[in-house]
Formats: sequence, structure tokens, C-alpha cells
Amino acid sequence: MSNKHFIPANFEIPKGLETNRLKIRMLKVTDVAKDYDAVMSSVAYLQKTKPFGPNQRWPIGLTIEQNLIDLGWHQKEFQMRSTFAYTVMSLDETKCLGCLYIEPSTKIDYDAEVYMWIRQSEVQSGLDKHLFETTQKWINTIWPFKKVAYPGREIDWQE
Repeated sequence: MSNKHFIPANFEIPKGLETNRLKIRMLKVTDVAKDYDAVMSSVAYLQKTKPFGPNQRWPIGLTIEQNLIDLGWHQKEFQMRSTFAYTVMSLDETKCLGCLYIEPSTKIDYDAEVYMWIRQSEVQSGLDKHLFETTQKWINTIWPFKKVAYPGREIDWQE
């Protein structure tokens, strides 16, 4: 899907949002240490839940240098308005709690696909459900999409 059909040129990309439990904002290279800590402290959980699909291997073998490259790529895509990677932070921004990605859909019936993950230490607190519900409301009220896919959550990976 071309960028011009994904996000209208005059649409102002949201800087993020804040709830009583988390802060969502653009993911930047300066987040590398906190992001890497969240990923590496959650490898087993991410391998079990596979937030990017059943065939993913991420983050097996991820180094901090590779993570920095990934974050730089995400930041550049955000600037180019082609995909949008947001970090999910604690309110005081001392800890990365996970990430949220908004991408053009590869599925014909959808405008966008949204993926998210939280760090393993936040599973028992119900943060995943909070993030998912918050994201759905945010996408439905702010973003210019008619139909959004949440693979692995509201539709299965094959759909």
C-alpha cells in the first residue's frame, strides 16, 4: 500500500497519549537502553505470545547495536509517515513497558494493522488489556482509519 493511501497528507500524526497507567509517545533512538531492557527482560514471554505472528523469532539474538538500528529505522519511518512506532513508558518515563506499532495493512479489507507488546513484568498487572483497550479507543477516535486489524487479538494470523 502506498503511503498516500495510508495517512492523508493533512492528517496531523498524534504525538501520543497518556492514561493513569502509561504514556505512549514516538519511539526514538534515545530510548534504546530502556527499550532493550524491556525486550531482553521479556524474551520468554515474547517467544510465547509472538506479538508479530506465529513464525516470529524476535528477539532471539538481538544485540543492543541491532536494537539501536531497529529503533533508528522505526524513527525514520515515523518521520516519513509510512509506519508509526510508539514506545509505551511508565508515567515518569523511567521504564519502557512495551511498544505499539501502527502500519499499513497487508490485508485487503483493512486500512491499518496494529501490533503491541508489553514487558513480562507487567503481565500480572493487567497492563496488556489496558494498553489494548486504550489503543482501540485512540485509533477509533483520532486516527483516520475505517477498519483496523489487530492480528493475533481480534483476527487470527491467517485471516
